Amino acid sequence: MDNYRKSIAFHNLGCKVNAYETSAMTLAFEEAGYRVVPFEGPADIYVINTCSVTNIADRKSRQMLHRAAKQNPDAVIVAVGCYVQAAYEELKKDPLVHVIVGNNRKADIVSIVEKYLSELPTGQESEKPTMVDVLDIAHENCYENLKVDASSSRNRAYIKIQDGCNMFCTYCIIPLTRGRIRSRDVADILTEAEHLAAQGIGEIVLTGIHVSSYGRDWKQKGEAGTADVSPLLSLLKRLHEIPQIHRIRLSSLEPRIVTPEFAAELKKLWKVCPHFHLSLQSGCDATLKRMNRRYTAAEYADCCKLLRSVYDRPALTTDVIVGFPGETEEEFSETMRYLEEIDLYEMHVFKFSPRKDTPAAKMAGQLTESVKASRSDVLIEMSERHSRAYRNAFAGEKAQILVEEMAQIGGKKYYLGFTPNYIRVAVPEEAKLEVNTTVEVTLTAEPVGTDCVLGQAPFLA
Repeated sequence: MDNYRKSIAFHNLGCKVNAYETSAMTLAFEEAGYRVVPFEGPADIYVINTCSVTNIADRKSRQMLHRAAKQNPDAVIVAVGCYVQAAYEELKKDPLVHVIVGNNRKADIVSIVEKYLSELPTGQESEKPTMVDVLDIAHENCYENLKVDASSSRNRAYIKIQDGCNMFCTYCIIPLTRGRIRSRDVADILTEAEHLAAQGIGEIVLTGIHVSSYGRDWKQKGEAGTADVSPLLSLLKRLHEIPQIHRIRLSSLEPRIVTPEFAAELKKLWKVCPHFHLSLQSGCDATLKRMNRRYTAAEYADCCKLLRSVYDRPALTTDVIVGFPGETEEEFSETMRYLEEIDLYEMHVFKFSPRKDTPAAKMAGQLTESVKASRSDVLIEMSERHSRAYRNAFAGEKAQILVEEMAQIGGKKYYLGFTPNYIRVAVPEEAKLEVNTTVEVTLTAEPVGTDCVLGQAPFLA
């Protein structure tokens, strides 16, 4: 079996970190001579990068593994990622899954799969082979280096800067599936950013499991570079110096990292977009305490106030969990009032999902799915209302957008792009723009689809 004749398909589930790692695995197989094909069609090998953040994610992971096996019963099915860590014993019993790769072994996936292929009996590829299991719980102290290129994105690229989390929120399984914090070497990050910039990437997004923890493990190990109060800020300053990089985004921030000093230094880096995802989870202090979130609602509000004092109308977004064990009607009402008051641009609303082996799964006061759903609906409506109001507040103003693609919305074609503060803008195709260029447009309050506003190019005005 010649490697260059094998086809391989990938499917990614879950977060931006998973997306980055899927891109890296795709590149590794391409460089090894494999032919990457769409997941929806036939392939010799299917790699599913799984997720386990919720019960729904678990179910989707199982479904995609089985869908791949159905598409080609003779294919080799490879399970990778967080669901592997959370449900290893279950996967070992699944006759449709052939190779299991742990979270800290993705850099070795090509050699793992090739070892498996080499042990297939000649002429009997359709028979169920012996399971190869490669599991590493990822609790090691070293960062697993992966690399990506610009092939999966023409204008924006994710750069993973750390892995793992030490926070141990009571609802979260991630420390169990991803392990403790491990930070990527600064030089390696800069090399990847410069490589992507040379390929035409103008915007990078720094991502990780807990981005605000970047560099904390260096202090624990007594390594060089600990003198900087904020290794993350130091990294941003170095990335800011790369000429071809025009925009830098942060995928998320812990509210406690945003001190007056941090915000003031961040503002000096004009390439850093005024778009900050500050995970909240609840606006009720009693609920936050049960979640082990380590800040109060007032402290979170102070963080928002600080960023708004430094930046002109920054885009502040968040995550909120509804239906956490013990959340009373009064506590949910407190969260509602709080969210109305702090008025965030977008909220990603999640219904509480009990994860095995987490403290929250064993807490008293588990709520029904109907209660969770009704509370979720309330906050989703609020988020949509606040998002519209935020976008419309910029009507009549000029803004720079990075043109990312052309797409059809409501039967018409538009160029789509984002402003620095993450307003999605649609410009009519008559503007004849070029993808991966930055253009100035006039924003309007006219909606295009559900989450865009119409942008008017100067020569179309």
